[in-house]
Amino acid sequence: MKTFGLVVNLNKKGVFELVGQIAHWLEEKGCSVLIADAIARLLDLARLGVSEEQLYDQAECVLVFGGDGTMLWTARRVVRTGTPIIGINLGHLGFLTEIDVPEVLPALEKLLEGQYHVEERMMLEAQVHRQGNVIVKLVGLNDAVITNSSIARLIQLDTFVNDEFVNRYFADGMIIASPTGSTAYSLSAGGPLVTPDHDLILLTPVCSHSLWARPIVITPESVIKVVLVSDRGEGMLTMDGQHGYILRQSDQVVVRRSEQKAKFLRLIGRNFFEVLRKKLKEEGERDVL
Repeated sequence: MKTFGLVVNLNKKGVFELVGQIAHWLEEKGCSVLIADAIARLLDLARLGVSEEQLYDQAECVLVFGGDGTMLWTARRVVRTGTPIIGINLGHLGFLTEIDVPEVLPALEKLLEGQYHVEERMMLEAQVHRQGNVIVKLVGLNDAVITNSSIARLIQLDTFVNDEFVNRYFADGMIIASPTGSTAYSLSAGGPLVTPDHDLILLTPVCSHSLWARPIVITPESVIKVVLVSDRGEGMLTMDGQHGYILRQSDQVVVRRSEQKAKFLRLIGRNFFEVLRKKLKEEGERDVL
């Protein structure tokens, strides 16, 4: 592996110095480094600048400097080329990132030595149907979330799986999550944790006004349809917490497994349960503080 693309969240503390250090280190190792033009100029690394399209087309691996949000953003960008990504955690929890800053150089040494494997992650596709027409299509890694778009009020959602009626939920919303998304919003809403090597879909109601309403696990081939029944105000479809689309009464949100998959690089010697223990422990300690 000799060509690295760098995706950088400039809002993270210490990122300018870190990216400069890593870019210089990679070049000393005989590697090529690519950074999107606008970002490269801001980092005073204009000599490494290329178009965003070139970055994803030419890179053998994309290093993501940021947190889980930056990883989600990047996963959607690179899915066209199938380029694997690996994250250097500059965020809060960092469930999706692989490398913590103190370990960054030893971890990159492992990459150069081939001590890694590629892990494929299932993605979701969500379509909005309005009056018989598909008006928008979104692809995401974590989840598609349907909520009220304005004031704090329950919405009514008729939910179907493979055209079979499941229930009319009176709730704050509905989360349709991938295994990767099981550690995100779905977890906060009481959904189960799922190892990322599974292919399945989670339906997790948010604060349902029914004591019996619980998360549901369904097969990856299933097609979920959620119909916005509420006639008061608008709804919102949000993909990965980053893409939003306003919904109207009677709109149908249809979610299925995407044909595309995200590819993560995982270092040999790390596993999902190790990361889970560490990240949840860190979060618990922050809560106590």
